[in-house]
Amino acid sequence: MNRSEFVAATAIILFAAFVLGWFACWLLGRLTRPGQSEIGELHKLAAALQDAEGRRDAAEARLAEREAAMAGRLAGSEAELRATMEALRDARSEVEELRDYIERALARR
Repeated sequence: MNRSEFVAATAIILFAAFVLGWFACWLLGRLTRPGQSEIGELHKLAAALQDAEGRRDAAEARLAEREAAMAGRLAGSEAELRATMEALRDARSEVEELRDYIERALARR
């Protein structure tokens, strides 16, 4: 086998390998390509996913709104509790002062 025959045989083998690879790729693509019913199902799934994402976003917005409202109510309740505790502390000290006054008044008699 001389050099030109070797080059020709190598070229034919490489071309055959290319054609075989191209055919395998085409066949694989043909076998795995989704049909019309599968494409319709994919469109339905995509629409359902978008709908679910929209509902999730709306739920997150409602949750954030409720959290903000509850945080406001909690802050108001805490302020009210602090005011009540301060008023109770003042009332207790006033009661103690009145008790001391009554005891001193009774002790003078």
